Amino acid sequence: MIIKVALRCVEPKLYTLIIGFYLVLLTFIYNIRLNYVMQTHLCNIFKHLIQYRMHKKATPSLLDWYHTHGRHELPWRNTEDPYHIYLSEVMLQQTQVKTVLERFYFPFLQRFPSLKTLGDAALDDVLKMWEGLGYYTRAKNLHKTATLVERLPSDIDALIALPGIGKNTAHAIAAFAFGQPVPVMEANVRRILCRIFALQTPAPKDLWDKAYDLLDTQNPFEHNQAMMDIGSGICLPKNPKCTLCPFASICTGKQTPQRYPLKQKKTVPIREEFIMVYRYNDRLSLTQRKGKFLHGLWGFESVDVPLCAAEYLGEVTHAYTHFKLVCKVYVYDELDKEQTHYFNLSEIRKLAISKVDEKILKLL
Repeated sequence: MIIKVALRCVEPKLYTLIIGFYLVLLTFIYNIRLNYVMQTHLCNIFKHLIQYRMHKKATPSLLDWYHTHGRHELPWRNTEDPYHIYLSEVMLQQTQVKTVLERFYFPFLQRFPSLKTLGDAALDDVLKMWEGLGYYTRAKNLHKTATLVERLPSDIDALIALPGIGKNTAHAIAAFAFGQPVPVMEANVRRILCRIFALQTPAPKDLWDKAYDLLDTQNPFEHNQAMMDIGSGICLPKNPKCTLCPFASICTGKQTPQRYPLKQKKTVPIREEFIMVYRYNDRLSLTQRKGKFLHGLWGFESVDVPLCAAEYLGEVTHAYTHFKLVCKVYVYDELDKEQTHYFNLSEIRKLAISKVDEKILKLL
């Protein structure tokens, strides 16, 4: 800490001389075999000198870039309400900005304008407003958090203790809602850090350390928003626009950016299910799921073996984050009521159902 504070007093013009001095000193230490502790200490000083120099070189150009090219119009960047920022962070997980902005953010806030109104609402109402956004665990955790607190805490550890708030979301809330000097770490930011420091398979801790080293502690809001904008528009997974990047002068991986980070091939498993649609007097039976998968949503029943008298309707598929679901759909017309809940189409439209069940409805 003392080293980092002291470095802030060093004039930029002295850096070449200082670094040269330490190179000579380290060579001397190596030759006379000075004790290991002293070598390590001086190596750390040298490392911090380089990191601080990179930070000072990148910060002005990054701020200038954000002021000119940043997405300042995004509504969650024009509020200090922690709930609004928290909601945007959760919605933007696994979902594109355009989708959130055009279809979900404003209607959700209109229906639940505060954490208190969200916590007072029934979970079914929350899931219905979330319908189409997917990854419904996010909505359930939002609701659960709202039942626990009426105001979000500013402390990162206290935020992480709330349902569904991980390290990155906690850092984002702390930086954007409370102005704390902490970095954020989402997919785009990870890619930028890997390329700047030429890291192929870094450990999470190493990436967080690099993020803190690069952070502009005087302007954490602008720094983090710029990082995300650069990741989404310039430092792209394919065909990055390196010549337009404000980090071009310090990026050590810009010659071969496609190498950073190293992509790992993943095999997506396929899960197959038989879906039985029970129909009685033109009303369809749906049940509210109680398991972990799609918990709380209404849907058609999954069975081990379809009934012999059932009619095969077709197949629907849906891709989730970790697997692909393939459903073979059957319909069975009941002579007597055998299920608990039946709904007509207008009633089903008022229920919170998954994308898969929406696709099944289209087969009927």
